[in-house]
Amino acid sequence: MSTPLPDQRPPRRLGPRGRRWFDVLVVVGLLLPAVPLWFSVGPVSSALSVLQVGPLLWRRRHPVAVFWAVTAAHAAQVLLLDEPTLGQVAWPVAVYSVARYAAPVHGWAALAVSAVAALTAAIDWSVGSPDTALTVLTNAILIGAVAAAAWALGTLGRTRQAYVDALVERSDRVQREAAQQVALAAADERARIAREMHDVVAHGLSVIVVQADGARYAARTDPDVAARTLETVAATGREALTEMRRMLGLLRAEDAAVDGGPALRPQPGLADLDALVAEARTAGARVEARLPDPAATTGIADGVGLTAYRVVQEALTNVRKHAGPEVAVRVEVAVAGAGRDRAVVVRVEDDGRGASAEDDGRGLGLLGMRERVGVHGGTLEAGPRAGGGFTVSARIPA
Repeated sequence: MSTPLPDQRPPRRLGPRGRRWFDVLVVVGLLLPAVPLWFSVGPVSSALSVLQVGPLLWRRRHPVAVFWAVTAAHAAQVLLLDEPTLGQVAWPVAVYSVARYAAPVHGWAALAVSAVAALTAAIDWSVGSPDTALTVLTNAILIGAVAAAAWALGTLGRTRQAYVDALVERSDRVQREAAQQVALAAADERARIAREMHDVVAHGLSVIVVQADGARYAARTDPDVAARTLETVAATGREALTEMRRMLGLLRAEDAAVDGGPALRPQPGLADLDALVAEARTAGARVEARLPDPAATTGIADGVGLTAYRVVQEALTNVRKHAGPEVAVRVEVAVAGAGRDRAVVVRVEDDGRGASAEDDGRGLGLLGMRERVGVHGGTLEAGPRAGGGFTVSARIPA
């Protein structure tokens, strides 16, 4: 069983309604302290706090307008008061909002205005202090640092959101391209199935047509020849039907792009086992092979040859994947029996790690081999080999 993937749920985010209520709570929370201080600080200070904090309700939808509204309220404070108000906390929130939700140029403008506002506020609040220059410098740095931090957080949030949006767009594009590739692959597979079926059915039907024409002419002069010819027609039809069924079973598990070859390439068979073994040796495996003589394979159906080839191919692939280094492999393919008992016998064994090899739980090789062999009514056995290693053996009726 494959290892379950870790929890990949996206982080929770507020929806439009949740964001709206959040902004309302922010404004209410900032204004609540101004209510009991209405009589102690005076109506002017409290009213300015309302004008400074109130626009934050629209900071997401209209960040630039909100920033300038808050700026105007703070400018009025400089003209009317010489001391801070509770509404000063609206300034960093407005700077953050314009940097987060507006274009970068507006964020830079807000930062520049913040620098001027910090100096202006520091001068306004420091009038009459014992050490005016030091007080102005200290207040200007403190106010400017708060505004700069708000701008930096807003800019970081905006760039991160842009990055996430780009990833989402890229993911959507990849999914669309993958769907297109699947559609193209399905079209190629349908075309390949049509060609495979044409080769099987057309060959059988052409033989049937020729034999049927011969039987029709022979029926007038030699009924015995006509009878034998009709037997041949029936046998050819049954063979074509059987081969068609086998081909459909094979095509169900075939990949349209195996080995990256051209679509019109012939399917491999027993004659291609030499090349398969040579390829395994080139890859570094020590392979000893005993393959059937070409004369012994005469009359073996193409589907049977293809299945034997695929069994050897998958077994060698499993050796490379699971048996470990410096493995000796023995491949034996033979045609045994005669008549109805004729069969292709395949045996691939190695002296590697065998069943002790680590398995990721996702392999379908043995299942695929059993399905291929089962299409032809054959049997397949696979398991640890006595003395170490692994053995795959199959018997495919020919």
